[in-house]
Amino acid sequence: MAAPRATLEVDGREISFSNPDKVFFPALGLTKKDLIEYYASVGAGALVGCRDRPSLMKRYPNGADGEHFFQKRVPSWKPEWLQTAHVAFPSGRTAEFVAPADVAHIVWMVSLGCIDLNPWNVRRADVDHPDELRIDLDPTPGIPFSDVRDVAIIINDILTGHGLVGWPATSGSRGMHIAVRIHPRWTFTDVRRAALAVGRECERRTAVATTAWWKEERVGVFIDYNMNARDRTLASVYSPRPVPDARVACPLRWDEVPDVEPADLTVLTVPGRYASIGDPGAAIDEHPGSLDELLELAERQEGEGATDAPWPPQFPKQPGEPPRVMPSRARKEPKKPAGGRRNPGPSRRGGTRGRGSE
Repeated sequence: MAAPRATLEVDGREISFSNPDKVFFPALGLTKKDLIEYYASVGAGALVGCRDRPSLMKRYPNGADGEHFFQKRVPSWKPEWLQTAHVAFPSGRTAEFVAPADVAHIVWMVSLGCIDLNPWNVRRADVDHPDELRIDLDPTPGIPFSDVRDVAIIINDILTGHGLVGWPATSGSRGMHIAVRIHPRWTFTDVRRAALAVGRECERRTAVATTAWWKEERVGVFIDYNMNARDRTLASVYSPRPVPDARVACPLRWDEVPDVEPADLTVLTVPGRYASIGDPGAAIDEHPGSLDELLELAERQEGEGATDAPWPPQFPKQPGEPPRVMPSRARKEPKKPAGGRRNPGPSRRGGTRGRGSE
């Protein structure tokens, strides 16, 4: 017998999907159909975060408790109406990513088992110049969420002081995200440098914040500047996360940040909130800004002795980058004799959520 199917009309298109009754969140009894209906209910808000962006498909065919895999390339049997973005990698290989043009695109991705949305910070019209700077706040073990909120408020003050508007959201996990719309004039390297400058300024203002790449050196709330390196992705707004209580990466007003509790924002509660107050991040595209002042801040920091910070392990070694080795291991390892075999470096990552550059 063929697997049961269901259809949902979205944006004038009928999306057909298999296994509508498959449980995706066992603790809540939420099914694949429930997840699709959730996205349809907040679709306009979700589209704000991923519209026209090459999006990595993170697929959970057996739900949040099952194994997942990443898929860059859209399948050959994609719908004829599906919009894609052409991306070339340093290796010379290319990929056609889905680039959502409407809510139907989002529902189609969810029909393939995607739970959260993972877009790049560029648009399909120009995949080399980001139009979004991303601040990812990731608390280290034992750090309370109140510290994350405090760091977010300091970062908002830094952004405002440099002529930019930040748009906060819970991450759907333990942290927070702050998106900053910018004019697409700068490279990924420039945007990463600006994010690192924000992190270092935040470190200067509070001991709770850290930009230390190596986990063994982190204390407090890690500001992951490398989320702005090319092909890094974050869970987009209104994305449920694959956690038992189906928490959502939910946009906030800044006056909500001091008291927000991530556990209150789930697939079960966010649709009602959305219907009641609308989307706090709806106006983000109306406030693009310039990175000039943050890049001037970076230049001042570098003039005071700051160097580049480590990149994710799959990126080529960058000019001015410090040794790409855990500090504790670097202290223990003797120098190789001249002409000796080069140490390939540790396989352990410093904490990136990378998927690998091609």
